[in-house]
Amino acid sequence: MVRKAGLILIVICFAFTSLAQQYHEQYRPQIHFSPPAHWMNDPNGLVYYKGVYHLFYQYYPKATVWGPMHWGHAVSTDLIHWKNKPIALYPDSIGLIFSGSVVVDYNNTSGFGKNGQPPLVAIFTQHNQAREKDGKNDTENESIAYSNDGGNTWTKYAHNPVLINPGISDFRDPKVMWYAPQKKWIMTLATKDRITFYSSKNLRSWTKESEFGQDMGAHGGVWECPDLFPMTANDGKNLWVLIVNINPGGPQGGSATQYFTGSFDGKTFSPNNRQTKWVDWGSDEYAGVTYSNTGNRRIFLGWMSNWQYATVVPTKEWRSAMTMPRELKLLKVRDEYYLTSRPVKELSSIKGTILDVKKTKRGGNQYELDISTDRLRSFSITLSNDNNEKLIVGFDLGKNQWYIDRADAGESAFSKDFVKYISSPRIASDSHADVKLVVDAASVELFADKGLTTMTSIFFPKKPLNQVSLNSADGFIARRFSYTPLKRIWP
Repeated sequence: MVRKAGLILIVICFAFTSLAQQYHEQYRPQIHFSPPAHWMNDPNGLVYYKGVYHLFYQYYPKATVWGPMHWGHAVSTDLIHWKNKPIALYPDSIGLIFSGSVVVDYNNTSGFGKNGQPPLVAIFTQHNQAREKDGKNDTENESIAYSNDGGNTWTKYAHNPVLINPGISDFRDPKVMWYAPQKKWIMTLATKDRITFYSSKNLRSWTKESEFGQDMGAHGGVWECPDLFPMTANDGKNLWVLIVNINPGGPQGGSATQYFTGSFDGKTFSPNNRQTKWVDWGSDEYAGVTYSNTGNRRIFLGWMSNWQYATVVPTKEWRSAMTMPRELKLLKVRDEYYLTSRPVKELSSIKGTILDVKKTKRGGNQYELDISTDRLRSFSITLSNDNNEKLIVGFDLGKNQWYIDRADAGESAFSKDFVKYISSPRIASDSHADVKLVVDAASVELFADKGLTTMTSIFFPKKPLNQVSLNSADGFIARRFSYTPLKRIWP
């Protein structure tokens, strides 16, 4: 074991490439997905089919701020390396293309399949700007499209929309799943301050089943981008998890992702407690949902930004990135069930040689830090550069909190809402702990206590934070403190 009382400084000299090339601009993520150019927000239509992970996303191809929404498209075979594809869905006379989901219709319930092959069916919100300008409430309806070539090209259904707005201002973000016990599709839809469940036998006609959440969870803003799925906890109990994104009203202000655990019978979701829980306690994970058709794995992806300042962050050619894809599990702690989040195992495909941080290594400015201890005490990890910019990540024993301090981590004047200090209560109760930090050019993702606490934060240093130090004045003993370089994913 290595005692880390006092300050140990490790300087890691990073190599740089030309900023003039695409995917080499200042602040450009090197291990996270970001669009080639222009504006991106919510991940949409996450589906795995025939060895390919599809990522559709809210996209405006004409500017680096929000505009008339399309579905951008990228694909991957390993969730790490991405290939950009042409725009999948364009706005039409019904409306813009807002968020939604994609399913594999194995039984061809929709009738869109051909030659014995199941179609991919996209279910998405269309937002009518003309009706919005006229002051109407029913501006959002649900439409569908289908693909017979594995998601490369899409045909919109001739009789869209398939679900008509009942007359409310927020009626969007359908997440659809197959409910095998009753052989029907379930749509989980965000409807203003609650979730409404609909069912269908064919993806074309929908029947309202129930509502949930008017008096549950966080309600500081509108509910958006829901997701419903079953999980088996570590004690063998089968539960259902309902994800609900909210904007504003997150634990750090602005947007965030909350969740509920309970039961679902094909009609009604019944929570097993009233506690408000967060998938990510940081300031920069939103619209997070999971992939469909991944078997026993539950893979989560979020938008790595916050609506408080997303349109004004200091990037030029593109705006925003996705989080690292994460695998979710359900863990019982004391008498409660909590989601845990960890980077997907496929991240190992870009890992270099693991190094003890006492040694110096040349590499890129993206890396992973792993720290573990048998006796948790207050400590901090500082990422810094010779411009005196620094990001501090740590644990405060007195407050029993994990935290990220980005007050001096670079540019922040672009928004008064760019929170400088972010904290989360520690959920785990044991004395041993582990922390994993995934660091990219302008982001850090913290996974503590095997993912019971997750925090995501973006930052904008003028130069890469290429120095790492571990500090403690409280007798902190690190059983493990390692640095692993990560290879950039873009050519």
